[in-house]
Amino acid sequence: MRTLQTITVFAFFFIALNVKAQNEMPKGYAKGTIVLPDNTSVSGFVKDKMKSDASVSLIDENQKKKKYNGSDILSVSIGDANYICIKGDFFKTICSGKLCFLQKMSDASGKPTYNGAEAIFSNGTEGKQGDYFIYNSEDKQLKLVAKKNFNETIAAVFAGNTAALDKAKTVNGDPSQLKDAVEVYNNSHK
Repeated sequence: MRTLQTITVFAFFFIALNVKAQNEMPKGYAKGTIVLPDNTSVSGFVKDKMKSDASVSLIDENQKKKKYNGSDILSVSIGDANYICIKGDFFKTICSGKLCFLQKMSDASGKPTYNGAEAIFSNGTEGKQGDYFIYNSEDKQLKLVAKKNFNETIAAVFAGNTAALDKAKTVNGDPSQLKDAVEVYNNSHK
């Protein structure tokens, strides 16, 4: 009888330890959700590997680990940050609406994806990591906003919206400061 009680105590201890381990966040991971191309979501712990190889890793509730390339998913949220994937690249969403203000987080150019055994190499998107973009969610157009093309890009993106264009001109050519102008545009197109 004493042996049975000891075995029961140890079994309970190991079950409790296993449940605790499943609820603990693995090192380097944060709670997150991945949206797949069919619009289904997978939640768990997500590790950001965007800068190193244009991917994220997910550990689901069953403790299964899977790597997702930017070409495999529509979007991912990691903690409080949201990212969308366009042509295999990850973009941090700074603000969203009809226009999204994004910052490029990965470089998927030259990264192979596979169609069966056949390797297909992605061209990714223009620009480099850290560059800012304005993405039109309706017509799926992605525009790089750089100092050299700043005036032409904002004139084209905010055409017909004087308030947003005026707000964009106040940032003195600094693409990183366009969030307010994009929000003005989006508020007028609700």
